[in-house]
Amino acid sequence: MACIQVTRLMSTILVLAPLSVTTAAGAQQVPPTQRTEPVVQKTIEVVATRLPESPHDVPQSIEVFTAEDLSKLGATSLYEALTLASGVAIAPGGDGGPASAVPEFWGLREFDAFLLVVDGVPAGGAFTPALASVSLKDIERVEILRGAAPVTYGATSFVGVIHVVHAAASARPNYVSALGGSYGSGSAAIDLALPAARGWNSRLSVDFEHQGFKDERTSFARGHTLFRTERTGDAGRTWLTADLNLLRQDPASPRPREGTVLSPRVGPDINHNPRGAFLDEDRIALSFGLERTLAGGPQLSATASVTQTGKDAFRGFLTSVSESQDNAAGFRQKIDQTEIYADVHVALRERGRLRLVGGADWLHGNVDSKGAVFQYTAPLSGAVAAEVEEPNDLPIRAEGRRDFLGAYVLSEWRPVQRFTLSAGLRLNVTSEERGEGEEAEENRGSEPSQTNVRPSGSIGALYSLWERGADHIRLFANYRNTFKPAVFDFGLGEVESGEEELLEPETAQSVEGGVKMRTLNGRLDVEASLFRLDFDNLVTSVVRGGLPALENTGKTRFQGFELATDVRLHHAITGRFSYSFHDGKFVDYERSFDGGPPVQLAGNRVEMSPRHLLTAAGFLSPGQGVIGSLVIRYTGDRYLDKRNRALAEGFTTVDLGIGYRANRYEMRLDGRNLTDARDPVSESEMGDAQYYLMPARHFRLSLGVRF
Repeated sequence: MACIQVTRLMSTILVLAPLSVTTAAGAQQVPPTQRTEPVVQKTIEVVATRLPESPHDVPQSIEVFTAEDLSKLGATSLYEALTLASGVAIAPGGDGGPASAVPEFWGLREFDAFLLVVDGVPAGGAFTPALASVSLKDIERVEILRGAAPVTYGATSFVGVIHVVHAAASARPNYVSALGGSYGSGSAAIDLALPAARGWNSRLSVDFEHQGFKDERTSFARGHTLFRTERTGDAGRTWLTADLNLLRQDPASPRPREGTVLSPRVGPDINHNPRGAFLDEDRIALSFGLERTLAGGPQLSATASVTQTGKDAFRGFLTSVSESQDNAAGFRQKIDQTEIYADVHVALRERGRLRLVGGADWLHGNVDSKGAVFQYTAPLSGAVAAEVEEPNDLPIRAEGRRDFLGAYVLSEWRPVQRFTLSAGLRLNVTSEERGEGEEAEENRGSEPSQTNVRPSGSIGALYSLWERGADHIRLFANYRNTFKPAVFDFGLGEVESGEEELLEPETAQSVEGGVKMRTLNGRLDVEASLFRLDFDNLVTSVVRGGLPALENTGKTRFQGFELATDVRLHHAITGRFSYSFHDGKFVDYERSFDGGPPVQLAGNRVEMSPRHLLTAAGFLSPGQGVIGSLVIRYTGDRYLDKRNRALAEGFTTVDLGIGYRANRYEMRLDGRNLTDARDPVSESEMGDAQYYLMPARHFRLSLGVRF
């Protein structure tokens, strides 16, 4: 019934919104040529083949959101940037802190199953994606690949890739912006084109952000600096990037479940963390790259980067929904993490309708962790924060090393103009080892370790049924096969429990097929696809001794249907509609609950995976004048538990923005989650049966100036 009401509401808005914004747009003096010429939005992506291509030229489900798209939306975070993405359900916050997010691809919500790439370099790829550190200031585009990238990125890109691309160092516009909002939120940013020197063009972005929340004692502050410089000449292009991110978070608490419902004894904004809880991160990344044209025409590209991250945490969570003594568990942990990435590939000049890309890459990660756990008493009301002395002694030690080495080749063959066959093969060599406990350093060399040598690959086909100018109808299909060593996230529960054996690698194979259509002289884009993804040894979170740990999950299957449409009704009026049906189920998985006998979960839906996702959006965005945006998103029902006893109903969020744009400035007022939905959107992997909620309704006023 709720879904029907939401569908009716969205249908009404989709009909009325274009009529209302057309009236407003009519006041703008738009030359007749702008009303009739094709309005094809030219976008490129590089995540599928490492070469610039249009998403409609690739036999995979890929979406690209440009800086213009994000400006229409008023997006300031990766969560907001992905709210329009088809087939992706992204929950704000989570165990990574209020600055982070938890994406879901094809119905699978696993914290390390996707790969985050920033300006061509994996961010946190060796362990877990560095979502909390992503800045959308001075952005060029965001690419989203649904499904694995088994050739270009290999074992680290299991169900999808998010590629954030900032503006080039040679870009000349200058911007300054400021924002103020609910719960003491505010930000300021400046993006500058620096004077050229000795042929080097440089760009500097500096921003500071403080975000408050309705949840008690919950906020984050971030300082970010991004420097880019490049030189382009007859020899090719050389570039250098330095990225510094300082993040300070006051974490929220997940809300516990009792039986089949969220506990009525714990309110939605209660914080059970000890007083002074924090989740801090300092991250610096240096990247270097070059592009050269070799003799005979091949294009050589090389990238190298090193990233150093320091994490510091002091936090806790309920272990018992009661007023009993020591009803909460906490931990103090420090993590030092180093990642090194290198990629070299060559794109051969197209010969006889054949194009080849070959290369190799290496991703190395090394982590040192030390921590301590403790018990404390937290009042259920949250009225008073528990006073807990931070442990000075951190005896629980863990060290780990992971290496992902791969050699790959990609080919695109076009025997006739309308047909393209794509194929790729990669040889993966993955190696990892870890040591745990107080004697981690002394036992170095005898720790659990494993090495996997395994191929992965993909094959796809794209056939054009019809072409006319900018318009076309293209059919596509692909098959992908990949694997991934199970993540070790240095959770203190694993170390304390003595579970030193490395988990089995996850394996997956998927098939996908659909249609990509552009019609009405480039004004309407449609992409529809069917998919099926089969998993073995999927890693899921469990709780051991009241602390988080991981285990393999047998066999799981995800399948469904996805549809996305973009329409350009007028030079200033655009709309978007997307719908996804996801059916994720356990195929073979036995699990014990509360010390009882193993229960076979085959046929049960995967927890926290909604079957229905629906988004409807409309935008008014002239070059000058009144601007506006309306986004309605429906998230369908989902089970909160693996036994499928606790069903959470679907919910709807509404985002609305209105403002004014002049030649050099733009002012807008945005309201997020106007329905004030406080539904569970992600499950905590720290406490058993605990969930993070949708952030409360909030507003912000922003001003941007171009100079």
